[in-house]
Amino acid sequence: MKASMSRKGNCWDNACMENFFSHFKTECIYLYSFKTAEAVQDAVYKYIRFYNHQRFQKKLNNLSPYQYRIQAA
Repeated sequence: MKASMSRKGNCWDNACMENFFSHFKTECIYLYSFKTAEAVQDAVYKYIRFYNHQRFQKKLNNLSPYQYRIQAA
């Protein structure tokens, strides 16, 4: 990931990532206590897969991002 380099005070360029990380922390990270780095990596991989393929989003007509892209193609 690359940090935003826009002008100071422009919050909109980070809104998508901040939204994702908010969901990620509340739906994954805060629910578990990890004992190893491998456990964290596994949880991150599983959550990103879940987020893209199974988690429906209201703004995408209650489809997952993957389903929405397939429908749009």
